[in-house]
Amino acid sequence: MKTNIINDFLQTHDGIEANKILRSCVHCGFCNATCPTYQLLGDELDGPRGRIYLIKQTLEGKTPTRQTQLHLDRCLTCRNCESTCPSGVQYSQLLNIGRTVVNEKVPRSISQKALHLILRKTFLSPLSFSTIIKTGQIFRPFLPSAIKHSIPERQKKVSFENVTHDRKILLVPGCVQTSLKPNIDLAAKIVFSKLKIECLEIPAAGCCGSLSHHLNAETEAMQIIKKNIDSWWPLIEKKSIEAICMTASGCGVAIKEYEQLLADDSQYAAKAKTISVLYKDPAEIVAAELKNNKLSDIRQLIEEKQAANTYNNIAFHPPCTLQHGMKINNLIEPILSECGFTVNSFKDKHLCCGSAGTYSITQKKLSQQLLSNKLSNINKAEHDVIVTANIGCQLHMQSGTTTPVKHWLELFI
Repeated sequence: MKTNIINDFLQTHDGIEANKILRSCVHCGFCNATCPTYQLLGDELDGPRGRIYLIKQTLEGKTPTRQTQLHLDRCLTCRNCESTCPSGVQYSQLLNIGRTVVNEKVPRSISQKALHLILRKTFLSPLSFSTIIKTGQIFRPFLPSAIKHSIPERQKKVSFENVTHDRKILLVPGCVQTSLKPNIDLAAKIVFSKLKIECLEIPAAGCCGSLSHHLNAETEAMQIIKKNIDSWWPLIEKKSIEAICMTASGCGVAIKEYEQLLADDSQYAAKAKTISVLYKDPAEIVAAELKNNKLSDIRQLIEEKQAANTYNNIAFHPPCTLQHGMKINNLIEPILSECGFTVNSFKDKHLCCGSAGTYSITQKKLSQQLLSNKLSNINKAEHDVIVTANIGCQLHMQSGTTTPVKHWLELFI
């Protein structure tokens, strides 16, 4: 694609990257075939190719409008288009650049600013978020069904006694999962311990930075990311850990992008690259261990709870952040199959469920349409439980169904 980006912007790091990405696009339109919002709305500007043109026009000097901003906001950043693109266009990186430029030129409404601020301050404050969730869980039985289904029931924590192992990983808890589904990380610790891997934690560790990044608070996002790097670096410097891990794939893909986000930061670029390389999804670690003939260790966990296990048929929903963001495919399904579960496929597994971080709040109508489509397809397959690998997808799908929705690691506890 031929470009004519404004010269001043072209001299910046973002300008150089945007120009390179735009020139790699051959505007074939294959991306639209797998874009969830294009499939729902049928508008060229609500598909990747149209959004690329909008960003290109903005970077070439055309004044963006509220409508431009809306088309970019409607993107789920699911990156399905990147999996489809024959030219390898780094769409998500271009979208980040485009959104930043458009948001500088198009002020948001007071209501949008207020909503974004409330979301950031609520989710980024462990005390506030925990208080809201606990209050909601107390009054959950008395709330209207539409609100009730959005509040997860309180989990009774499973017991876990930490065992010291020579091999260690850093397990980062994130900002909301501990309050919502504490057993997910506990399940990870149990599974890893069976594999003779110890999980270390840093109490101060919180958000990965993606929440602020996706809500256009770039300065705040960079502060969070740099704080994380500073907190994790002593363990890396001492070679105390072999990997960094999070049980939420949405957070995992964000850490994978630290290298990209801090590429032009002289103080943090090298550290960010090291951290992105060190990051491993739980599925990658477990799958690697199973190749080393450690399947019996995992199977033992299933056998120990077999009497109480009511789940045989599984519908596995691979989060977009896992399959399109980190390009991790067909790792979890074989693990579950080898452990005795029957994993049943369903139509359009590649499409987003509509969660996409705060998208289910900021773009609720589209999010609910995608959720309805996802559950409709899942319900056509035989299943006792819906399984996924991301807390956002898990809660979003659970809000629309009475079928249990679990993180795949929870099947082992």
